[in-house]
Amino acid sequence: MGWSDGAARAALRAIFDAAIAAADPRVVLPKALAALPRPRGRTVVVGAGKSAALMAQVAEEAWGAPLDGVVVTRDDHAVPTRRITVLEARHPVPDHRSEAAARAVLEAVSGLGEDDLVLALVSGGGSALMALPAPGLTVADKQAVNRALLASGATIGEMNTVRKHLSAIKGGRLAAAAHPARIVTLAISDVPGDDPAVIASGPTVPDPTTVADARAIIAKYGIAVPEAVAAHLARGADETPKPGDPRLARAQFTLIATPMMALEAAALAARAHGLTPLILGDALEGESAVLGTVMAGMAQACLRHGTPAAPPCVLLSGGETTVTIGSAASGRGGRNTAFLAGLALALKGTPGIWAIAGDSDGIDGTEDAAGAIVAPDTLARARSAGLDAAALAAGFDSYSLFAALGDLVVTGPTLTNVNDIRAVLIAPH
Repeated sequence: MGWSDGAARAALRAIFDAAIAAADPRVVLPKALAALPRPRGRTVVVGAGKSAALMAQVAEEAWGAPLDGVVVTRDDHAVPTRRITVLEARHPVPDHRSEAAARAVLEAVSGLGEDDLVLALVSGGGSALMALPAPGLTVADKQAVNRALLASGATIGEMNTVRKHLSAIKGGRLAAAAHPARIVTLAISDVPGDDPAVIASGPTVPDPTTVADARAIIAKYGIAVPEAVAAHLARGADETPKPGDPRLARAQFTLIATPMMALEAAALAARAHGLTPLILGDALEGESAVLGTVMAGMAQACLRHGTPAAPPCVLLSGGETTVTIGSAASGRGGRNTAFLAGLALALKGTPGIWAIAGDSDGIDGTEDAAGAIVAPDTLARARSAGLDAAALAAGFDSYSLFAALGDLVVTGPTLTNVNDIRAVLIAPH
């Protein structure tokens, strides 16, 4: 007997929620803090990212010793704290508050000694939220570059390579400023490959990339940068701290939540619903709509041939795709709704296949939804509502498609971020 639409949707939402719960700072951070020795001197907490405020709150409750400090998070992501100051700033394009927050973080770690400890609480979004321009640059310069990078189709790693070389705090510079104190970074990864140098642009770890790499990325995507940015990169005089830099010798980095951890939790939830899970990878990249087409082909192979998994099964994947915005752009949407629109168009209403995709932070791009759900009747219902799904997808208006169908997944800010979570359910029919 085939799965009902209601049962498939309920299973997908349970799988998605389990993935997010596995990365909850209230679950993962206390364990990491318990393993750390307390310093003889001060404990100073700094941090940046979508999870930073909740991580600060948890640190206050779990540390059990005096601490203070400052963290910055995205607008509407603050939570109450007692001793750690929580600042808010704009994301994904930085604003003047991002600069002020970065200055506050640097001030918090200045003048520390060898007996002091800096706890750096880092999560996705930190690049934009803690944005201190390099000497000679302005926030407006960084805003222009960020907007161009976001629209270019550049990967998160490429974007952060450029950001680090336009910054006075990223790419290991925060750790260098905290020297000679010991610095322990506890991080939630939102980047493919979990590279510490990429998460929030690596403010506390050595930077293996160079100014030349940043220039190459600008050239690769044909990005027109402000004159001051071009001049700064051309000079190449202000390199980031590299591996082996003695100022970072006492820096320690620990991942406390990753995309793979979230996918493994999703797999357990899938089994609880009678589904065989297959994790395809935690670092899938590429154009969102193209990945949707590829995933549709895999799902149809499962349904028709029992490979790479036999129904009832679910294909799980994570990572961060990209949406290269063209001149046809006229609507609203993020990576996940774009992926789902591409999936639905490729499936053409194939019975027995449902899917969910959403950003684990609860915000797909700049919208108020985490993502959406696709069902076998998605295109049929769109036609009945007078919607042209293909045209909406081509106009980068996938949000409007799923909003009109009532298929958006709205969680609100989850206060964690382990990248996108995608699950494609294939069931006999």
